[in-house]
Amino acid sequence: MTPVLVVGAGPVGLSAALALRAHGLPVTLLEADPRERERPGSRALFVHRETLALLDAMLPGLAAEITSYGRTWHTRRTLYRGREVYARTYPPVTGPPPFTSLRQTDTERFLRAACERAGVDFVWGARVAGVRTTPTGVSLTGEDGRVWTGPYAVAADGARSAVRRELGIALEGTRGEGFHVVADIADVPGAELPLERVFHYEHPGAGGRGVMRVPFTGGFQVDLQCRDTDRPEDFGTEEAVRRRLPALVGDGYGDRILWVSTYRFLRMVAASFTDPHRRVLLAGEAAHLFPPFGARGMNSGIADAAAAAEAIATGTGAAVEHFAEVRRAAGLFNMAAAGTALDHLRPRRRIVRARQRAAAALAPVLPWCGSWLEHAPYGPRHGTPAVAGRTY
Repeated sequence: MTPVLVVGAGPVGLSAALALRAHGLPVTLLEADPRERERPGSRALFVHRETLALLDAMLPGLAAEITSYGRTWHTRRTLYRGREVYARTYPPVTGPPPFTSLRQTDTERFLRAACERAGVDFVWGARVAGVRTTPTGVSLTGEDGRVWTGPYAVAADGARSAVRRELGIALEGTRGEGFHVVADIADVPGAELPLERVFHYEHPGAGGRGVMRVPFTGGFQVDLQCRDTDRPEDFGTEEAVRRRLPALVGDGYGDRILWVSTYRFLRMVAASFTDPHRRVLLAGEAAHLFPPFGARGMNSGIADAAAAAEAIATGTGAAVEHFAEVRRAAGLFNMAAAGTALDHLRPRRRIVRARQRAAAALAPVLPWCGSWLEHAPYGPRHGTPAVAGRTY
């Protein structure tokens, strides 16, 4: 049987390969980088319950492996100008956790090991430069002239997807103003911060900018929301983060910085999730780009991967067309939800800022005001089109 081709060995490509093997299909996974590549940074660090269930269906026991390594926090807090407006601590769960938090490089490590156990054939240093589809299959050409053919291909080669570009499929959407700085900080042994996720509106120690702290195994991520007039070189370097850390998380972390990066709010969805011959299926950031608030990127990408594998296993053009319609509907929902979150995080309208101030003032006597301030920065999760299976 000719292997299905998967392009990209990030979490989405690895998940697609694993899901295809779960359907009994042979898989060749092409990755542009070398086998010994380094993948720094936490990036996508939040794995939802629905995603864990999808991964466990691909390889039973995989979710338990990941959650036994990841961290699950039980307290969420939100502050407005330094004053707490929301706090909730959940009792420890007795069964599978509702989510887990770990650096993306660790998630990829578990997925890669699972793929190797499942018999996925890896080809490293295979940068795709050409794509050709026919009614019966797909042919991928590497920069070095090598050619791979298969009945289908899953394009999971990221935001700058060569496969999407070669197919001529456009990304449609918007690019938000301003930028955020994200930094990974290692724990100080014996003096770990409380295991809680904390979001600050107008943090006094950050000049009134928004700040979020999220734990992961071995440390925590700090996200600093910068203003439109801020310059990346003043905020997005390791030295700049080092200067600001004491005001954000306390002393003692200046030499614990693991990684610093910046990102902008991109909200984009591919015009189509498949080619005219229904032989290439786009997944993950090859198909859509979302800001990290709400953890929609990797989680929706793994949902794409599971749906792509199911469509390919069905083996009909109608199944692939259904995949493309369903996952694009989910992508459009996520893009709109991210827009709602962005309107709250970076309010352009005075009425939004006024509502936030009023909710913060009323939170001590009206708990639902604090709850709104807690949940609004991440956008709605519920309400995904029924056609998308109510998953990202």
